[in-house]
Amino acid sequence: MPAMPATGEPDSSNSDSSNSDASKPDSSKPDAGRHEPEPPHALIERRGHVLVVTMNRPRARNALSGPMMALMRQAWDEVDADPQIRVAVLTGAGGAFCAGADLKAMTAAPPGDSFSHGGMDLSVIEALLKGRRLAKPLIAAVEGAAIAGGTEILQATDIRIAGRSARFGISEARWGLFPLGGSAVRLVRQIPYTIAADLLLTGRHISADEARRIGLIGEVVPDGQALSRALEVAGQIAANGPLAVQAILRTIRQTEGMAENEAFAVEARIGMEVFMSADAREGPRAFAEKRSPVFEGR
Repeated sequence: MPAMPATGEPDSSNSDSSNSDASKPDSSKPDAGRHEPEPPHALIERRGHVLVVTMNRPRARNALSGPMMALMRQAWDEVDADPQIRVAVLTGAGGAFCAGADLKAMTAAPPGDSFSHGGMDLSVIEALLKGRRLAKPLIAAVEGAAIAGGTEILQATDIRIAGRSARFGISEARWGLFPLGGSAVRLVRQIPYTIAADLLLTGRHISADEARRIGLIGEVVPDGQALSRALEVAGQIAANGPLAVQAILRTIRQTEGMAENEAFAVEARIGMEVFMSADAREGPRAFAEKRSPVFEGR
């Protein structure tokens, strides 16, 4: 799914009034006629060793926008660059995860227009983690709609937790579009082929329970508890040795599709680097001393 231009949401609180004078600005007030600035389309928050990224266009069910995607890319850069960040959590504001591209904006500026002149490399969309993988674990906390681009970026996360009323789907084909966020490649590698083909070609939406059954997500929790559960899991991961966590994640990714013996060689090389670290000495020492380890990531 290509990046979409920014589309500000209207301020419905000022859109109508039964009193014609009430809609006129009070010239005696210095801010008369001014609108409140639009909140950032994504929020980036540090919670100890965890970075929480919240897609923040709740009135548009967190539909993707240019500013949102720029902030998400900034957040991913921060995750990879800051050694104090050990885990990231991706969620959405206002009871929705992400409803994908802003289809209303497409009616004014069809996305194909921007492709017709060439020069755009859609093999990499960093905001959606297409063509890029984080060095640290990313947990999805899903409430409500995770449709189109919402399900596409979901596939770039490592652990996926959803509220029971969450819904998923790659519905681009229903509107004559293509899922450029990577689903035509990634989904069939993550769930059984025939189920992936069904979801991609029909564009149908599925419940959290069905998503759990087919392996698209890992856990279903009561509505409203996805983020708290994701933070709980993030805390468990952040308490582990960061070098070990990142090495395990790197091994999973680098050995994908390899022959077993070839993969074991990669595993051995990466694993030995961990055993030579200071953290590998601290863990057994803490166990022997019956205390929690203090890992420094070195």
